[in-house]
Amino acid sequence: MDTPFGKAGAALELIAAGIDLVSILVLLLGSLRFILWLCRAELSGDTARLSRIAHARRELGTYILAGLELLIVSDVIHTAITLELDGLLFLGGLVIIRSIISFFLERELRAIEQTDHTGEKSRQSTPG
Repeated sequence: MDTPFGKAGAALELIAAGIDLVSILVLLLGSLRFILWLCRAELSGDTARLSRIAHARRELGTYILAGLELLIVSDVIHTAITLELDGLLFLGGLVIIRSIISFFLERELRAIEQTDHTGEKSRQSTPG
């Protein structure tokens, strides 16, 4: 790719590609951990199953947010290297979409965490 930055631009492209790969690995790792937590929760058969599933969802959400943040960093690098208006508009759209997704995902994670904490308090206060 021909960039205004010459060899430095090519090096930055490689770095951005590396960040893309790391973000994919983060998403895959989060997915695998979620699957393991979910299976463990389902197979446990105990009363804490829902709490474990909520924990797994919170962890998956955290990995998704981290992956999205890395993808935004990579997109910023790609756009800065090319210095094209189309790239800036595309980046703006991507950042808006990913920011909206991140906002709602963080909101859902907080709701899950509050629900989980409320459930734990009610289980602790119930004589058993």
